[in-house]
Amino acid sequence: MKILFIFWALTAQLMVLANNNDDKTLQIMSTDNFEVATLGAGCFWCVEAVFLRLKGVHKVESGYSGGKISNPTYREVCSGLTGHAEVIQVTFDPNIISYAKVLEVFFKTHNPTSLNRQGADVGTQYRSAIFYHSPQQLQTAKEVKTLLDSEGIWKDKIVTEITPFDVFYQAEDHHQAYFQNNKRQPYCQMVIVPKLDKLEKAFKDYLKD
Repeated sequence: MKILFIFWALTAQLMVLANNNDDKTLQIMSTDNFEVATLGAGCFWCVEAVFLRLKGVHKVESGYSGGKISNPTYREVCSGLTGHAEVIQVTFDPNIISYAKVLEVFFKTHNPTSLNRQGADVGTQYRSAIFYHSPQQLQTAKEVKTLLDSEGIWKDKIVTEITPFDVFYQAEDHHQAYFQNNKRQPYCQMVIVPKLDKLEKAFKDYLKD
């Protein structure tokens, strides 16, 4: 009886290990199919909250790109002296949401005609920016920008910079998932909530349940 019990236990352990390995394989396979977008649209707290709502988005990280020094701090970036933009790095499944749609959401949830400013946030760190990761992303970014400019959605021309991606520095931990962790703060209520309401109206079919 004891031997039979040990046999059952070993069989169960092998089944668990096999299932875990299958899960890891599936996870690796699905991750390989993901694409990354790096975007600046003002305060990263706002932009992160928007993109976390989209179907097909696997991960959103707040951070800094496009500057002159390595591993900048939030305080250094806010000085405007490092050249970095506050950005989000979006990992998404292009089989669920295309890069073109990601860019459409990006453009339509901030003011891409405002140079180095979004609302009360002023400085080059708040510039509208697309950091492309491939020639395909560059081509798509140019096409989407041209198309939206031609539609006359905004009174002024789009000033979003489109530059090659170099490096992404993740922001400090307390900047990650900021809206989820600080929903009652005045900034979140006055700035982020209206932006999410706008997202809900314009892209309802693309939002997670």
